[in-house]
Amino acid sequence: EFRFFAQKRERDMNIFRLCGDLLHLASILLLLWKMWSQKSVAGISRRTQEMYLLVFCLRYLYLFMYYVSLYNTTTKILFIGVTAVTVYLMRVPLAKTYQANLDTFNHYYILGGVGVFTLIFNHGYEFFELAWAYSIWLESVAVAPQIVMLLKKESGAVEVLTSHYMAALGAYRAFYILNWVWRFWVDGYVEWIAWIAGIIQTALYADFLYHYVRSMVKGKKLELPK
Repeated sequence: EFRFFAQKRERDMNIFRLCGDLLHLASILLLLWKMWSQKSVAGISRRTQEMYLLVFCLRYLYLFMYYVSLYNTTTKILFIGVTAVTVYLMRVPLAKTYQANLDTFNHYYILGGVGVFTLIFNHGYEFFELAWAYSIWLESVAVAPQIVMLLKKESGAVEVLTSHYMAALGAYRAFYILNWVWRFWVDGYVEWIAWIAGIIQTALYADFLYHYVRSMVKGKKLELPK
């Protein structure tokens, strides 16, 4: 049964999903470029990145059992691999530039709360279904430490590459909502967990995206209100 749902969730391609995947990959590569070019992870939440790595590892466990498509396998391995490299850079070679004093959001509350939520809202109590549901709910709120970290900066100014990274993440999730709408319209496919989680995640980005677009239109550096 899980094999059917894994294939159904991942196999259907449309322009909205493609744009979402490309924006997602672009956001991660932007983050890596920032770290590599500046030799610094300042302004980036390690807690958010580690939760994203957990998200991908749990969600794509089926890769070891079921083959969906070359595109699917390639993109999922890229997400896991590049995010793992990001966490490694933050923990080892660039650890001295990590701003632990700003990255203080207690992510254990998120991890535990999502665990309880998953036990209530899921598609079944098989291990892989719980892992999938946990990853979806966790991704919806994993960005919280990053947002809090940016808001804690005294100046409110957001570094350019960091702002582009966050904007690409927000846009990726918005396109995935369009993907779900399209799939419902075309073949009646319903995935209520992904829908609700996607709306929650997009809502968390909404204020940031508003100020990001305003700064781009005005040609000014992004500054978040204190």
